[in-house]
Amino acid sequence: MVEQVTSKNTSERPGRVLQQDISLAFFRIGMLGFGGGPSSIPLVHSEVVKKYNWMNDDEFGDTLALANTLPGPIGTKMAGYIGYRVAGIWGCLNAILSSVIPTVVGMIVFLGLLQAYKDIPWVQHMSASVVPVVAVMLGVMTWDFIKKSGETLTWKVAILILALAALLIEGLHVHPAFVILGCIAFAFYPLILRRKKA
Repeated sequence: MVEQVTSKNTSERPGRVLQQDISLAFFRIGMLGFGGGPSSIPLVHSEVVKKYNWMNDDEFGDTLALANTLPGPIGTKMAGYIGYRVAGIWGCLNAILSSVIPTVVGMIVFLGLLQAYKDIPWVQHMSASVVPVVAVMLGVMTWDFIKKSGETLTWKVAILILALAALLIEGLHVHPAFVILGCIAFAFYPLILRRKKA
């Protein structure tokens, strides 16, 4: 069973206010997450960790790693889990609906307009102009994760795992889920050996 987060920014807030916070957070994520799921992760981190303190950086990193091993869109999985963790089943439904419905409605409304004006240069470059900003956001979050790994595992181990993951994912085209599962298995292997010896 998932424990509720105890934080002065969440559990002490009245239920209606907390649900409003969840709605606003995931509405912003859904509306500003240009480019698909991975590009929305820094937005989720900003809302969940920095703005509302629903998780700390380590919990967010663990949630992201586990979500990447499961099938389905990363944004929806993150919204559902975080909403449930913060406010139970109603928080889960609220987070999912707040992140999905506005973008679906927006797509239905504006798709016709974009199709009608798709040959205009400024429309063609509209999405491309967002890419550098998303790249910076992903880079900042990546560097934060690397620093935390270096502090937790020592820099030598962190760089070794980073290089091995890059080789497997980019060089050998191994799916990231298998790499993450391999890291989890590697982390638990010493504990299994100790139990067998005991």
